[in-house]
Amino acid sequence: MSYRIIGSSEQTRRLQQLIDSIAPADVSVLVTGESGCGKELVARAIHDRSERRYRPLIAVNCGAIPADLLESQLFGHKKGAFTGAIADQRGKLQEADTGTLFLDEIGDMPMSMQVKLLRVLQERNVTPIGSNQLIDIDIRVVAATHRNLEEEIAAGRFRADLFYRLNVLPLQVVPLRERRSEIPELIEHFAAALKSVDRPITLAPGLASLLQAYDWPGNVRELSNTVHRLSVLYPGQLLDLHNVDATMLPPGALEGLSTVPKPPQNDGADAFDGLIESEQAADVAAQKFLQGEARADASQVDDEFESIVMLAQGYDDFRAQGQSLKGMLSEIEQDLIARALEESGGNVSRCAKLLKMQRTTLIERIKKYELRVA
Repeated sequence: MSYRIIGSSEQTRRLQQLIDSIAPADVSVLVTGESGCGKELVARAIHDRSERRYRPLIAVNCGAIPADLLESQLFGHKKGAFTGAIADQRGKLQEADTGTLFLDEIGDMPMSMQVKLLRVLQERNVTPIGSNQLIDIDIRVVAATHRNLEEEIAAGRFRADLFYRLNVLPLQVVPLRERRSEIPELIEHFAAALKSVDRPITLAPGLASLLQAYDWPGNVRELSNTVHRLSVLYPGQLLDLHNVDATMLPPGALEGLSTVPKPPQNDGADAFDGLIESEQAADVAAQKFLQGEARADASQVDDEFESIVMLAQGYDDFRAQGQSLKGMLSEIEQDLIARALEESGGNVSRCAKLLKMQRTTLIERIKKYELRVA
């Protein structure tokens, strides 16, 4: 299998060039970068482009295996070596013979195991637990970590000699937020690669821009999970901020929104389509009006505010309706809340986000207007 690294940014092009240069050199590689940024993919790409490509690639997550089991997993054991050892077992070091051993999260390896691994890398042989036999191995080691190993060394949690043994060829993978231009490419790739969905999703410009602006603390792994989630829930659909449940997006993705986005135009879109922004402007003016900062006589409301009210409600001349300004605004507010409740499926939290209101304020208005929440 060929492992392809997706992305056309300058950072990824430089990474590809380094992999091409590093892969043929049969020495240890240390890959660093934040969790989820693609370190394992890089390790697999190194193996795939090396002279060992037709030999085994064995991966071991040093942070996922309990310390008391890690030695057995790496070195193997003989039958009867300890309680539960009912048969001989080859370790990962032997399984990787003539190939590549990928040690993921090497920074989480216990100090006691670091000493034993260092000896293996120096001597190029291994002794299974419960055996006196030395078994020669021919392996290339690629290690990866999200930790700063130099800081770990200073804190006494990682051996300096093991670090220098692994760090022959260092390779850093930058986080996704530093290569945002790749996010659309990655979304398209992940959507098309999901075999359980017949038709891939597509993103409207507003949602695509929102996801591209998000920092993705979980990096490519978080982005992949998000695309897979949306693909399963909305197969084959064109997705925007109005037909996607906000809870299905990353928790912090919506924090940067300054205004509620408008839904796409269609033959039934009228009031809710353009009322949110104008209602906000009307609400500010109305607050000033009701607090005495403007005259209480509707006939003296200035032309600008009058046009806002007319735009919000769609009336050619609100004075012809014979209503007071306060009554008109209450009617607008009631109508907007009712429409937003319908749009959000009765979800009060989503409705509050749509209207850019505090949730407690919205609940008070719902009670005031005796609106029904599904």
